[in-house]
Amino acid sequence: MSATLPDNAIEVRGLTKEYRPQGGAPAKLALDNVDLDIPRGSLFALLGPNGAGKSTFINILAGMVVKTSGSASIWGLDIEREPRNAKAAIGIVPQELNIDPFFTPEEMLEVQAGLYGVPKSERRTDAILDMVGLADKRSAYARTLSGGMRRRLLIGKAMVHSPPILVLDEPTAGVDIELRQQLWDNVVALNKQGVTILLTTHYLEEAEELCDRIAIINHGKLVANDEKRTLLKRLDSKTLTVQVDRAVPEVPATLASFHASLGDGGHAVQVTYTPSKTHAGEIIDAVRAAGLEITDISTVETDLEDIFIQLTRRDAA
Repeated sequence: MSATLPDNAIEVRGLTKEYRPQGGAPAKLALDNVDLDIPRGSLFALLGPNGAGKSTFINILAGMVVKTSGSASIWGLDIEREPRNAKAAIGIVPQELNIDPFFTPEEMLEVQAGLYGVPKSERRTDAILDMVGLADKRSAYARTLSGGMRRRLLIGKAMVHSPPILVLDEPTAGVDIELRQQLWDNVVALNKQGVTILLTTHYLEEAEELCDRIAIINHGKLVANDEKRTLLKRLDSKTLTVQVDRAVPEVPATLASFHASLGDGGHAVQVTYTPSKTHAGEIIDAVRAAGLEITDISTVETDLEDIFIQLTRRDAA
């Protein structure tokens, strides 16, 4: 592995995967000429609806699916020219809980480390068990672990060879809220240590809270790839709700140009506006110009779900 750290942990260019037709079904284009850079050290989300191409993308990186065309490199290593070293640079946490029920967490990490050729003197089994909160379960059979514990154990398995990149494919599916938070605490801690995290999830609020960069894939095409803050500005829309001191029977004339509406029995004036064209202060001034006293103000901003829905609608594909 090169001593020089790459700018991007993962780079793909023109990555395409077409599954051959089977039976009477037509060929399926799972990835369509995807270009994507995942910066080193980032906490990166790859989002998309079911069947969008996320799992195909991950499986190509893992060496489980052969690409049709294009190129992909992991930590600066081409997956075709240097497959062994490329695989050593990445740890994959799959959706499925593929854990041998008759192994203990300690045994499982030791076996996994052996498969990666990690010398016994360099194994970090104790440290990994501590990191994922399973030190007290080190000798328990895996079949006795809860779903959340098994998820954490999968993260531990993926880290035995100290890869600089960790891929999490729907890691919190079916996990309760408390255990989900524990998982994310583990992931954030790893990222702070310099590990690049690639995450797929259907819980959009998780991606919005955790990730610094987000890409969205739909029908095999990359439809967005940007810093989270920039992506959330795409819709350029906010809703301002102003509570007033008395009920008004109709929208005041001073607010007509803002296309305001009334709510809460006339005690609230609501305006959806474009922040790049209209300032909230203008709306507030118009409320006051109507002779109304403001008792409370609240705003609702564009969130990742709004962006996701807009970009993954069928007519946006």
